Amino acid sequence: MKQISLLTLVAILLSSGVFAKDSENTETVFKVETNQSKVIWTGKKVTGEHTGTLLLDGGEVKLNGDEVVSAEIKLDMNSISNSDLTDPKWNKKLVDHLKSEDFFSVDTYPQASFETTGFSKNDIVSVNDADYTVTGNLTIKGITHEVSFPVKVAVDGNRLAANGTATFDRTKWNIKYGSGSFFSGLGDKMIYDEFEIEFDLVASAEDAK
Repeated sequence: MKQISLLTLVAILLSSGVFAKDSENTETVFKVETNQSKVIWTGKKVTGEHTGTLLLDGGEVKLNGDEVVSAEIKLDMNSISNSDLTDPKWNKKLVDHLKSEDFFSVDTYPQASFETTGFSKNDIVSVNDADYTVTGNLTIKGITHEVSFPVKVAVDGNRLAANGTATFDRTKWNIKYGSGSFFSGLGDKMIYDEFEIEFDLVASAEDAK
């Protein structure tokens, strides 16, 4: 029987694309830059609204080639701040209330997290330029619920930027203070159940695996 040399065998495999698939499926990990990323929250009530920021406590985004495949984000709940109240006394009062058991119970649950379960590429880019719809598990106060929202992702070399806006029903995470869905007679003290999160995420790539 005629023998095939090792070099000839490798050449045949390369030309047939046996190795090509592995080289295309290269996983790249982008670590979240917590000092460059930003989360803005907005809560609304009958008489107006409040807004502020929240810091990230780490996380990573994984790409396979040029496709996003997963992400895990951690939020520092102790970093909750308010940006619309200029009076220091009232600002502190609001922030302390948000950190209390009426809202996020940060002494017991200092960290919230979001872990994706799926990314779907949008065939038609929506009005807000979101090219992905992300689905995942959002954990707040030790309670986990699945959520979905649009996100725009851009990669430039070893830098990744992701941004979007998501709206959640706070009562699903047992944050019921001032909710008209659970309490009556609140009048102008009622706080709407939905709160909004706007995020700008920046991450840097590690070596491809």
